[in-house]
Amino acid sequence: MKKIKINRSTLIAAIVMLAAGLLIGWFAKPSASENTGHEGHEMAGTESSKATTWTCSMHPQIRQPEPGQCPICGMDLIPLDDNMSEGDPMEIKMSPTAMQLANVQTAIVGYGMPTKEVRMNGKVQADERLKYSQVTHLDGRVEQLAINFTGEPVRQGQRIASIYSPELVTAQQELFSAVKIKDMQPALYNAAKQKLKNWKLTDPQIEEIIASGKPQERFPIHADVSGIVLEKKVNLGDYVMRGMPLYEVVDLSRVWVLFDVYESDMPWVKVGSTVDFTIQSLPGESFKGKITFIDPVIDPMTRVATARVEMPNPGGKLKPEMFASGIIKTQLAGKKDQLVVPKSAVMWTGERSVVYVKKSTEQGTNFLMQEVTLGPLAGDNYVIKKGLEPGTEIAVNGTFSIDAAAQLAGKPSMMNPEGGAVMTGHNHGGSPTTAAAPMVSMEVGKQAKSAVKQLFDLYFPLKDALVKDDLATAKKQAGDLKKAFEKTSMSLFTGAAHNHWMNHSAAAVEALNKIAVAKDVEEARKYFKPLSSQMVALAKAFGPFGETVYVQHCPMADGNTGADWLSLDKEIHNPYFGDKMLKCGSVTETIK
Repeated sequence: MKKIKINRSTLIAAIVMLAAGLLIGWFAKPSASENTGHEGHEMAGTESSKATTWTCSMHPQIRQPEPGQCPICGMDLIPLDDNMSEGDPMEIKMSPTAMQLANVQTAIVGYGMPTKEVRMNGKVQADERLKYSQVTHLDGRVEQLAINFTGEPVRQGQRIASIYSPELVTAQQELFSAVKIKDMQPALYNAAKQKLKNWKLTDPQIEEIIASGKPQERFPIHADVSGIVLEKKVNLGDYVMRGMPLYEVVDLSRVWVLFDVYESDMPWVKVGSTVDFTIQSLPGESFKGKITFIDPVIDPMTRVATARVEMPNPGGKLKPEMFASGIIKTQLAGKKDQLVVPKSAVMWTGERSVVYVKKSTEQGTNFLMQEVTLGPLAGDNYVIKKGLEPGTEIAVNGTFSIDAAAQLAGKPSMMNPEGGAVMTGHNHGGSPTTAAAPMVSMEVGKQAKSAVKQLFDLYFPLKDALVKDDLATAKKQAGDLKKAFEKTSMSLFTGAAHNHWMNHSAAAVEALNKIAVAKDVEEARKYFKPLSSQMVALAKAFGPFGETVYVQHCPMADGNTGADWLSLDKEIHNPYFGDKMLKCGSVTETIK
């Protein structure tokens, strides 16, 4: 066999080329571990993008990883829009579905002529200036009455009664004696005639008496005015004194319509304002008049003043005591055209007033909170003094739903203008958002602990009664709990425990006194808050009592200031709202 000789230099060159090729291949091809990691990231990203969060359009605080029904209202959950947090960080985005379910409606802000409408109720009354008392000018006995019932019309000069007067008979006899000597004693004759005139006898009547030559025993009483008899004050056979009223008469040719004006409406009602009114018993007819007088003093009981409208009353159509309903339309002072928005568009906290401005983009519909300065309320509209421009589109309905979504998203809202996560008042049993107060336990004897436990045995039924809106049971339990407090001996507590017991038990008894005499369940709930505050303090100091007690909190109670209560059940049953918001609240602390 022939041997092949290989040049040493050639062999070295071949080995170098082979090594270079292997090295290039090593760096060009990714390692298995690198390839696996890359594929893992792609798979994780794909799964993450496919993950969907489901929420409730009416309760956006609900977040679930799968579809279903809202645990609060039972509505079907909808997928959460992943773009809710995109865009302007100050704006809140709402999907068309959420807007439709929350009944969000918008309108364009524009100028208007704001008119304030004041509605008033009143009654028709007789004109006090046209009321008269028909009196007798003679002393005597009523022998005849021509007017026998109230409501009967009277004409001026009409004979309404006849009176027998012994004094008048004597005066006539004196007149006859004076007639005989009138040539010698003219002054005596004139004095006798004047005496009869003082009793309202006329010259023709006196001449008729002189001509007859004998005294008249009955003298007629004639009506001084025309009108309607409001009240009959005498009966046949009554003895009357001079100046005593026989009838109360009123002229109803003109009447007053007296309207009640509430204190808050006083700035809009002026003398000279035109009132359009209707009468309940005259359907289909309308009347108009001007206010001629407003009472300068407000009734301290009803907090109303009376505005008077004077009306002619031909035919007596308007009768006293008829009910009237009137409207005054007052043009607001200032510019003829002012910027106005519907009242439903404005949310206010007492210090701030805000609206939500709608902004439409390619990505969807956004709302931005805008603070405004309000002018007066004109009917169903507010005058806007500052904060909006004409042509701006704002939400006019569903504004509270928008604000709730903004709070949950940490956006600026009515209660939190700076933004950030806040408690919305609808934490229905999730993780607590209120920091729990530290436990302050005090050592007391078994007898003291047993006495305190008996107090809580009476407190829990009181709480349950308020949950059920049962005022009678709540008042009874409050009375029983008060007695239990009073029977608990102070000698059971010593040292710091004694001071703690004295401070909290006295305040609890004061609240129980108010609950025991509450007029309605809302008043009882008002004083249940301070009672529960004391009971929470006692539970922390002298508990536990052999069973778990939950401290629960509702942020919407007591006008959104929040309130606590104690419960043996972890599930929320709100005593401050009952069925209205039974599940509103959260567990803030557990006393085991």
